[in-house]
Amino acid sequence: MAITARDIEDMIRAAFPQARVSVQGDDGQHFAAEVVDESFRGLNRVQQQRAVYAALKGKMDGPAGELHALALTTRAP
Repeated sequence: MAITARDIEDMIRAAFPQARVSVQGDDGQHFAAEVVDESFRGLNRVQQQRAVYAALKGKMDGPAGELHALALTTRAP
């Protein structure tokens, strides 16, 4: 079963319940997400994005990962 934008959004929201989250993409492999959360304040962009990737619980790991590509934009409000 292919991963959906809703699946990705749900995983991100579970880790960042107060975040503004927007996920687009409908081919089952390539997505774009924007995550705006107060917890990102004071973190550099790499740290912010690592936190979001951790929320995806391995879905992007290796060639067998369900999620092939995620264009990710993160920021504090």
